[in-house]
Amino acid sequence: MLTLRQAILRIDRQSYQILPERSNSFAELYVDFQQNTEKYGQRYTIYLHPKQDLNVGGLELQFNLQLSPAARFLANGFQSWSETRFLHPNDQIPRLRGLARSRMGIYGDEHIAGIPRGKGYLHAWTYTVLAESGLFRLMGSLNESTGFTAFIYDHHNAVLTVRKDLDGLALTHSFPAMDIWMGEGTEKEVYDRYFALLRDNVVYHYRAPDRERGILGWTSWYRHFNKISEEILLDNLRGVVESGLPFRYFQIDDGWQSAVGDWFSVRPEFPGGMAKMAAEIRSAGLVPGIWMAPFVASAHSELARKHPDWLLKDGKGKPLRAGWNPLWGGWYHALDIYHPKVQEYLSGVFHLVREKWGYRLFKLDFLFAACLAPPRSKTRGQVMADAIDFLRHQLGDDQFLACGVPLGSVMGRAEFCRIGGDVHMRWEHRLLNWLRHRERVSTLASLRSTLSRWALDGRAFGNDPDVFILRNDHQRLNPDQQNTLLTVNALLGALLFTSDHPGEYSELQSEKITAALHLGKSRVEQVTELMPDVYRIGFRLGEEDFWGLVNLNSRVVRVPLMSNGREELRPFETKIINRGELSSS
Repeated sequence: MLTLRQAILRIDRQSYQILPERSNSFAELYVDFQQNTEKYGQRYTIYLHPKQDLNVGGLELQFNLQLSPAARFLANGFQSWSETRFLHPNDQIPRLRGLARSRMGIYGDEHIAGIPRGKGYLHAWTYTVLAESGLFRLMGSLNESTGFTAFIYDHHNAVLTVRKDLDGLALTHSFPAMDIWMGEGTEKEVYDRYFALLRDNVVYHYRAPDRERGILGWTSWYRHFNKISEEILLDNLRGVVESGLPFRYFQIDDGWQSAVGDWFSVRPEFPGGMAKMAAEIRSAGLVPGIWMAPFVASAHSELARKHPDWLLKDGKGKPLRAGWNPLWGGWYHALDIYHPKVQEYLSGVFHLVREKWGYRLFKLDFLFAACLAPPRSKTRGQVMADAIDFLRHQLGDDQFLACGVPLGSVMGRAEFCRIGGDVHMRWEHRLLNWLRHRERVSTLASLRSTLSRWALDGRAFGNDPDVFILRNDHQRLNPDQQNTLLTVNALLGALLFTSDHPGEYSELQSEKITAALHLGKSRVEQVTELMPDVYRIGFRLGEEDFWGLVNLNSRVVRVPLMSNGREELRPFETKIINRGELSSS
């Protein structure tokens, strides 16, 4: 296990060293710091008990940690879109180029101060995994609702810092500041134990034993984007029915509303209204789903024009820009979720969409915007937790697909969650990759995150790895890239969505989906990156053991196979190998 080096608490610009199992009593507060060793690992809890009103400047635990060059650190990104992958200790996390920070920097952690950058500095949010010589060490927060937790590794000084995002918090009452767990074992053991402990701390809405995998769905975004209409959707709905494939969900994405934020106003392209669309979907035997971004509003929306007091404000008192989206006409703003009128407005929206229109799957997007400018009495994590609690209350028993959200805030709170960025119509978005945008639209980045966050499925929520694409038109993925996307998503996701027109599938394309759905019934046991962007997925299907060999590279690779030589993979190719047949050959 790791050795605690020191624990530092900063209060009103004064730094204090605190010790576990000791009396940490200071003029301003008392700190209860507990370190408990158990069979499966160690747990650290810190409670702050102020004696007067005070401002928290920071809280961090430092551990001695010397990683070998062969070790790997899971750089878990700030939110669901953030590219996530294992890195070696002397690697670095790409930083967004300066010219893009004003429009894209707020999506991830670029705007959060105090994170060291550069070669030999790595960081992760909510949890991380250290993998070395077959041993896995998981370090994870058991309470992100009090503040987000960053795990920061300094390879130069061999120090791992666990930092709670409390900077600037005005504290007037006792506060559960930190609760983290560290354990060692096999990959399965550490994830199982971590989420068993997390379930003790979180009121789980998502119930893992009831989970299903390989649920097929259709969404409008990745073929039509926001250029949708009643006619287009009904045509695709007919195709879904005629395909004979076991689709469950039919989800209407962005483009049905007149503007982002104006959810009561439906575009004229839907003359029958959204209730009619939901009724048509139900009559086809499918669950109607709908996309919304409840915590943001386009700068051109009626909401932003008429109710500027509903918007979050920056340090100068001006409406905070939450991002820039050309499909929305440019800048968009974040809403103040604590404003009574905002809550009243959104409650009315959800009542309309659920009770009057009849939608039952809610893809709620751009959720990170809620916590961009927390009030002094709240941390980002507290605001995000309050926002998710508000949504959960509005949705009742309807299904919640979270997107663009810090993962720790929805663990156990959403039925499904995106675990990577948006799939692109090409393998990589060259411009966004050059800009080093970790939240970019990219098939390659999306797959990396899916392969790195696979263990969340069935433990935290049902994984949504984004769509697969099999069509030939309006996309630039070659057959091997398409097959890899379909196979990885089927193996590692609970949802298997597409935006293809199913009525246009050939017999071969339909057979590929049927085979992928069969793969979705497997039990994944391990995902290992054998070399950069080359992965081996170990899984059981029925009583047989398989390997999925995945090459995300644009070059041929040769993958070692036990004692039987090597398997050659074409650029972007994925192969399924029966391990029983391999060992008997």
